[in-house]
Amino acid sequence: MTSKGRVRTGLTAGLIAGLAASGPSWAGPLLCAWDILGKGGEVHALAQDYATAMAREGVHFEVRTFTDERVVAEDLRTGQCAAAILTGFRARPFNQVTGSIDSLGSAVVVRDGKVDLPASYEVLRKLILVFASPQAASLMVEGQYEVGGIMPVGAAYPMLRERFEITPHTLAGKRVAAFDHDRVQGMLIQKMGAQAISSDVTNVGTKFNNGLVDLIHMPAITFKPFELARGMGSKGGVLRMPVMIPTLQLVFNRTQVPASLGPPSRAHWAALHEGAMKVIQRAESEVPARYWFDLPPDHVQPYVDVLRDGRLAGAKAGLYSLRTLNLMKKARCQLSPAMAECSTPTESPAP
Repeated sequence: MTSKGRVRTGLTAGLIAGLAASGPSWAGPLLCAWDILGKGGEVHALAQDYATAMAREGVHFEVRTFTDERVVAEDLRTGQCAAAILTGFRARPFNQVTGSIDSLGSAVVVRDGKVDLPASYEVLRKLILVFASPQAASLMVEGQYEVGGIMPVGAAYPMLRERFEITPHTLAGKRVAAFDHDRVQGMLIQKMGAQAISSDVTNVGTKFNNGLVDLIHMPAITFKPFELARGMGSKGGVLRMPVMIPTLQLVFNRTQVPASLGPPSRAHWAALHEGAMKVIQRAESEVPARYWFDLPPDHVQPYVDVLRDGRLAGAKAGLYSLRTLNLMKKARCQLSPAMAECSTPTESPAP
């Protein structure tokens, strides 16, 4: 029986946060989760709720929490963890199809020179529902790993220490944080003449606040816990032009759990989507209005084009799944068929 699950109101801090190494010896399959707040974080609570729900399916997970996402990914790879909750970036080596959801601009819908944020989130919702369906079950499996759930953490916005009009030509010389486990970010940053500064979620806020980088791309849920207003001061801001919509994903090792676990697991996570969106919307509304700013309408399409070119370069390099990019393009064009890209054959999988 599918559990409807729940997303707790405190998820704002915990969606991006990780879990401190903890936990007693375990008797059942080990579920490793990542949350910066450790056992006090809401991703830990999310993992506990998931374990309770899956117990009703006959799988009795023990939850262990970590603050370092690299440890979670490595322990899943080496078989120490039977399942793991981690970002889509870290999930990509285990399943490129779902890991490519967290790709440059793939969920961004533009109408009349502006980003249509509700429609952009709807692109992601559609894809999550498709991937949770029985028809997509085979896509959730790659080798010995299977994706058991996907959840949005909110649009990643450019956050600047000092505002400037971001175009393909104005990033030259800027220091831009790039997650070292997402090669496509670094590729695009360098292509635009900027300096990619290796970062991860545990240090990106500190680097921004201390002036070691000029620009980061983060969801609104990090604004308060990372105290990003310190780095913005009176000159910085948040550009209302997302580069992607990152996700949390649950991945399990199929050799350590029953073969029947995938469908109820994905249904459980899909049922959490509405609650997660409420948390995201609240976090975005809590960023003070004075920090938000927009691109001029005639600069939006060139910005989107740069993200598309970076996305296609990532696919050409074998870092993104063209199948996923094609599904996301179809969803974008269903929601906004007048977009120029909808009349071109880009992002089609090879025949």
